[in-house]
Amino acid sequence: MLNTLPETYFELLRVPINSGRQSPPSLGGNLIVAIPLQWLIYCLTYFSAFSGTKYPGTDTLQILHLTATIIISLLSLLFGIPAIYKKYERLQYLISILVSHMLFTVPSLLWALFTIGTGDQATPASLVMLTFIILITAGLFLIITTYRFSRLLHNGAYQDRSWRGAIRGRFETGSYLPIVIAGGLSCVCVTQYFIRHFQMESLESAILIIFPLLIFYIMVFVMPEQIVILYCKFRFERFNVYQRPQNPTTDSEVGRKG
Repeated sequence: MLNTLPETYFELLRVPINSGRQSPPSLGGNLIVAIPLQWLIYCLTYFSAFSGTKYPGTDTLQILHLTATIIISLLSLLFGIPAIYKKYERLQYLISILVSHMLFTVPSLLWALFTIGTGDQATPASLVMLTFIILITAGLFLIITTYRFSRLLHNGAYQDRSWRGAIRGRFETGSYLPIVIAGGLSCVCVTQYFIRHFQMESLESAILIIFPLLIFYIMVFVMPEQIVILYCKFRFERFNVYQRPQNPTTDSEVGRKG
């Protein structure tokens, strides 16, 4: 359980916030820029590139996607306002996570499936089965990634003891071996099913399928870190810019003394 770990065990996760890359003003600007991008992706998905797909239930998906885009756009606009995110920066980070997945995770999966659905060999039943395979492998990939990330946290890999040692620990080849294996098996399962039931008409079609799926699995990979940072923003005041503690005695110092 993460509740037993002191703040010092999460120090490296605070670096993007301190550097400004994930500070509230930076996230606020990104949220505003993301609004037209979300609508562009929505229009390309349903009115341009994939209008002839055989994927079942596209009308329902379009309604759900439209509703989500409207809600996320309004929240992006709201939490892009300084007076709002200065008061609710924890919620702003939650919205930024949702926006990132609305921009990359969801469209990447839909684009790959809709592209496959435009092929001559595609059938609604085979597309539904492929969807289940992708979601199941993504779920297993997420579980393995979460377990690995939790172990690194409990082993102190994200403590700010030595920058050089911490960077070496985070990018140690051995620690990524389970992730590489899980990701490789996921790709093999999806590719094997795809080759058996569908036919690639061109190299361009293959790229339009493989590249979005790669983005989809990358977003699944970064999800545990996003959730842990959000957890830290609610638990530790020093993970927030505008809600920093006035008292110099903090949880991190208590952890150091312990």
